[in-house]
Amino acid sequence: MMIGLEDAVADRWMSEAADSMGHLLLGWSPDQEGGLVVQGVGLMIEGKGMNLGVGEICTLLSDPPIDAEVVGFREGRTLLMPLGDLEGVRPGTRLIRKSRITSVFLSPEWLGRVLDPLGRPLDGSPLPEGTVEMPLRGRPINPLVRQRIDRPLDLSVRSINALATIGVGQKIGIFAGPGVGKSTLIGMMARKASVDVNVIALIGERGREVRDFLERDLGPEGLARTVLVVATGDQPPLLKTRATLLAAAIAEMFRDMGKQVLFVMDSLTRYAGALREIGLATGEPPSARGFTPSVFAQLPRLIERAGSVEGVGSITGLYTVLVEGEDAPSDPLSEALTAILDGHIHLSRLLAQEGIFPAFDPVESLSRVMADIVPEDRLSLAREWRRLYGVFRRSEDLIRIGAYVPGTDPLLDKAVRVHGAMTDFLRQSREDHVSIDQAFQDLSGSLEEPAGEET
Repeated sequence: MMIGLEDAVADRWMSEAADSMGHLLLGWSPDQEGGLVVQGVGLMIEGKGMNLGVGEICTLLSDPPIDAEVVGFREGRTLLMPLGDLEGVRPGTRLIRKSRITSVFLSPEWLGRVLDPLGRPLDGSPLPEGTVEMPLRGRPINPLVRQRIDRPLDLSVRSINALATIGVGQKIGIFAGPGVGKSTLIGMMARKASVDVNVIALIGERGREVRDFLERDLGPEGLARTVLVVATGDQPPLLKTRATLLAAAIAEMFRDMGKQVLFVMDSLTRYAGALREIGLATGEPPSARGFTPSVFAQLPRLIERAGSVEGVGSITGLYTVLVEGEDAPSDPLSEALTAILDGHIHLSRLLAQEGIFPAFDPVESLSRVMADIVPEDRLSLAREWRRLYGVFRRSEDLIRIGAYVPGTDPLLDKAVRVHGAMTDFLRQSREDHVSIDQAFQDLSGSLEEPAGEET
């Protein structure tokens, strides 16, 4: 009796296992290369018996099955990183190829949607099927077909529009420490910027912050013309990198359709951190502050995917960078990105503590193309404003303790008289939209000295 019961249970188990394996192998053919898991350490899986190339995807027939990407080779073994949890993976787990090419199918109907790193909807609604095939890692762009940056882009932020004017197709970094207002600022620009489409990649964010950004910073108005790709901080590093690449591919699709695209990435630092984890797991030696050499090779490849090419489409890139210790020069990643990007916007914790939003630092911020896209009279006005603001900042301690004697320096005297108006110029409500023309009018007005106070 017991033997019969055991046989029945065994038969049922074998039948269920066969059905499960049949489902997993649906669409599998003998020409698909496969292999077996032989070792797994940390985030890395080692397989044998496969003929796969870097970037290809295979499926681990574990329970539950998971996908993994080929990231390298070591002593005749294939190194893979999972696109999910390693639960259920053991030595001998079967591997089969899932895709030979690293391309994705996208759709322009994804506007207003929130996606995960694999292009699946996170907002609970069915996603229109992708119909446009795009390479996940982009195509190299001939530098001679890139268009010159010759016109400004209205980002709706007064201080940036007037003091660090951004051009269509420019790549610029937003450098700041944590809690200084980066997310609020990029949400403000995504809602009001003069573009057709926003593509936003939230990489390594806290889960709570994703909904905060959607409802508080971006809002229904901004979401309606945005595709949002999210990889939270608890996900594997490979998913963070794939989320970044997917968002870049979506931006390229809209650019090829002739759209003006604002590509926002928050944050580039966490993307670099994911690349570092992958590099260390594959055996790369750490170099600058623990970052592997491949990190500094991959960053320019991502950033160069933005820009304007022949035609009417463009991608303007905004990349947030977490500054270590509020001191960019001491951070090798920030230093490298400053050299790669077309400019940098610094957000000052001191200004944020003084209640100034956005906490735009006019002394440290710079747009490298501003001289090419702004008329000379406006450029001179911005330089004069920066000069007065910088003079006041350098002498602020002396002024506050009463050690400065008015009349000693005419330039500083003027800076003291207009400092209040200059500070007001930097302030802006997150709901306000200030055009470029209005921003320069406000800039000029902030330099007008109060009547009766000239010396």
